[in-house]
Amino acid sequence: MTTLPPASADQPLLRVRDVAHRYGQRTVLQDASFELWPGEVLAIVGESGSGKTTLLNAMAARATPAGGTVEFRARDGGLHNVHRMSEAQQRLLARTDWGFVHQNPADGLRMDVSAGANIGERLMALGERHYGRLRATAGEWLERVEIDPARIDDTPRTFSGGMRQRLQIARNLVTHPRLVFMDEPTSGLDVSVQARLLDLLRQLNREMQLAVVIVTHDLAVARLLAHRMVVMQRGRIVESGLTDQVLDDPQHPYSQLLVSSVLQP
Repeated sequence: MTTLPPASADQPLLRVRDVAHRYGQRTVLQDASFELWPGEVLAIVGESGSGKTTLLNAMAARATPAGGTVEFRARDGGLHNVHRMSEAQQRLLARTDWGFVHQNPADGLRMDVSAGANIGERLMALGERHYGRLRATAGEWLERVEIDPARIDDTPRTFSGGMRQRLQIARNLVTHPRLVFMDEPTSGLDVSVQARLLDLLRQLNREMQLAVVIVTHDLAVARLLAHRMVVMQRGRIVESGLTDQVLDDPQHPYSQLLVSSVLQP
């Protein structure tokens, strides 16, 4: 059972209202609405083609929805429509208060530069230029994500899949963002590697009071990590609620089908 984060804030960090999207004439996302609170982990689950990754990209300003709004609560306390921000404002948000962990670590890392440079690059984008501090911080974060700091000068090409994913997480979290988007971060990893990565994510969520939106097809991942979850089918949210509640007593027929298909031997 995943314990809910403390009620340290009485206002949502992210507000999604009636978000819709189309590819040509095909509607792939309709009327998606929910709120995310500081320190909360929200899982978006559903089969392939359900619209969950499209929703994630719309939230992270990686795709412009055809309708609806995505609002983020900035450090000034105000809610700001992320799709009305300038490109420069969106880039700054992506480098500071947000992170994005890709399913394939190669999409979120620079594969031909060192592990230390991958982590330090995000700090440099915020103006840090002191080599000693950059290297020290990179070493600290490698250790924090269970990578030997002695490998600070090695490139990600020499790392295993699990190490690459942990390096991508370090690269995203070094600037202490308040919200991280994750697209199937455990997909393709061995079971034992998945377990270590999930333990790490739970620990970082607790330590940093980090809000996370995670897309996954794996209900075991959702149960272990997420406080709440939404279930998507054919571009719509068909059920939402506390993770244990949805998984133990699903109300919508599609949610019941998802849960029963996992429980079948």
